[in-house]
Amino acid sequence: MKCPKCEANLRKVDITVAGAKSKVMSYQCSECDYFEFEPASSKKVVEELRETPLKIKQKIVKLSQDRLGMYINKDVARSLNLKGGEEVYVSVPDKKHFVVDLN
Repeated sequence: MKCPKCEANLRKVDITVAGAKSKVMSYQCSECDYFEFEPASSKKVVEELRETPLKIKQKIVKLSQDRLGMYINKDVARSLNLKGGEEVYVSVPDKKHFVVDLN
């Protein structure tokens, strides 16, 4: 392939995208810094990122003698439309997970 700006040869480069397992194929010009992404691999990575669940590192805080709590990030609260004082159901399916049900 030739660069549309300077007619130099384009290099084929695999690009790693944060949060995605797949790589994106990119064509890059070493002369004028032009680049473009291959549509098929780009679409695959975008779909993969859409399926990735939100993951935020949180700290557990001590509320009182035998009670623990966790703050909910404002972005998570906004995306789930949570308000203070609402009741939720918490279940523990195994030793490594707990599930909060908003229904």
